[in-house]
Amino acid sequence: MSATARNVSGAAAVDLAAMRETAVLVLGSEARSHALPPTPMGLDAVTESLRKHLERLVVEVELKAARMPKDSVARYCAIACVGEAQRKLSAGPSPRFGGDIGHARRLARVLRALCEHYESAADTP
Repeated sequence: MSATARNVSGAAAVDLAAMRETAVLVLGSEARSHALPPTPMGLDAVTESLRKHLERLVVEVELKAARMPKDSVARYCAIACVGEAQRKLSAGPSPRFGGDIGHARRLARVLRALCEHYESAADTP
């Protein structure tokens, strides 16, 4: 567990609904596979929101994963998703992979995955 994860314990509750709503802005709903891209200024704001949500949720999922049994498949998957989120946060937009909107969509997809790991870990003591 990182030092950041240890320092955040006791933080305010995670707002999964707001996180998922932000992801919907660039991905569309579960029923609709694609959303219309926001305007460039709107895309910057959405991308920044996605980044903030990810930074917060990475810490929370890491904390929950640390409380899971060491040999748990769910723990392994949660930790792998945290690593993927950290890689996506450190990467920037690339013209080869869809530019700014492609980057925002990659952030939104990993945010959705982390939300799922956060919820599934809720039953862990």
